Amino acid sequence: MTHSSEHQVSSPTLPTTRAWVTVVAVGVVAAAHIWKLPVALPLLEAELGMSLITAGMLVGIIQLASMVGGLFVAWGGELAGLRRLIMLGLLLLAIGSCLGATTSSTHFMMVFRAIEGIGFLLCTVLAPALIRRICHPAQLNIALSSWGAFQGTATVIGFAGGGLLLELVSWRVLWVVMAAVTIVLLVLVARFTEADPPLPDDKPLRGSFSRILNTVRTWRPWVAGLAFASYTLQWMAVMGFLPTVFVAVDVERLPAALLSALVGGVNILGALMVATLLNRGFRPRHIINVTFLVMSMSSIAFFAFDWAASPLGFAGQLACAIAFSMIGGTIPALLSRMAVDLAPQEGSVAAVIGLMQQIFNVGNFFGPAALAWVVTATGSWEASWWVTCSCSLIGIVATFYLTRQPDAPSLDTHSRQEQTALGGGSC
Repeated sequence: MTHSSEHQVSSPTLPTTRAWVTVVAVGVVAAAHIWKLPVALPLLEAELGMSLITAGMLVGIIQLASMVGGLFVAWGGELAGLRRLIMLGLLLLAIGSCLGATTSSTHFMMVFRAIEGIGFLLCTVLAPALIRRICHPAQLNIALSSWGAFQGTATVIGFAGGGLLLELVSWRVLWVVMAAVTIVLLVLVARFTEADPPLPDDKPLRGSFSRILNTVRTWRPWVAGLAFASYTLQWMAVMGFLPTVFVAVDVERLPAALLSALVGGVNILGALMVATLLNRGFRPRHIINVTFLVMSMSSIAFFAFDWAASPLGFAGQLACAIAFSMIGGTIPALLSRMAVDLAPQEGSVAAVIGLMQQIFNVGNFFGPAALAWVVTATGSWEASWWVTCSCSLIGIVATFYLTRQPDAPSLDTHSRQEQTALGGGSC
């Protein structure tokens, strides 16, 4: 009788797979707003008269809010609730996309992309903390590895779905369709995820601010953010211009979009490998270092090698891009998994994610513009590997400092489940 009673009391509050899958979908849809643009860039450049550098800024500006607002959003999540602000983020994404569909001005397009950026920030900073709150400890590895795949999944949707749709309609219709999909997901979040717990009337602002401050004083989130930025700068730069690079080697626009979707999509495979690698005892540092080395070598081959003179031709260049993206997918999944364990005892998981997001979105913002600058300065894409290799070197050094101390996150199953059960770190 007692056992049955306890089960009846606890079962309504048990986290469900459907709930965390819905939250992962939030990240996918939010990131799809980023990746709807690269495939449409040739159309926007022609219609709005943009230069390559301006196009690079337009690709990166959606990250502007994330560069400066990550910690503020984390604090807001402490006060207003994770789920509430995620739903607000989805609403802003829909509004920004609808407004973007109406403009014929590059300047207004920048503004509306910035609005989307605020929505993207709200969704992606707070979602990992919400997943940690609602997810059963036994599912935490797979849930956060799935979260780490959201960018790759969104890239497939943006490139393949966007490329196919643009064969039938204008880019403005694509923007409206994305807004509609976002509203549908907003409804699903409201339906399938538990409401935020009520905040006590006497909860002081000082308590939530103190958790943010304790987190900021910890050095590990800063270094983890730098390692993450070393990945995002090069991946965003390469993927943002990949359809343009393919078109430059005489691939038609639709095949270029679909092949770019393939390259972005294999990023998911790398992300999903992380849970298996961790459970088999591979060290995070070794995984990250090997990944950065593979990204460096594959990017050198992709950009610097004369594939037109090779028997492999374009197939060889495509294989290098696939290796770059697929192996690279381990880094965001692994660092996302590590991030929820980096908060100090009196700190905030959301603040860790927010701080890391501020740092790595510096890479997202400047990556496309930096690559565009190198291409413009040299007159070709061949020197672009300097950008990717420099980032990889920084990432390897940052990873060394992140994992060299005895108290580095071990990610072993027992300690992870115990910490989650005890509520280590504040969401």
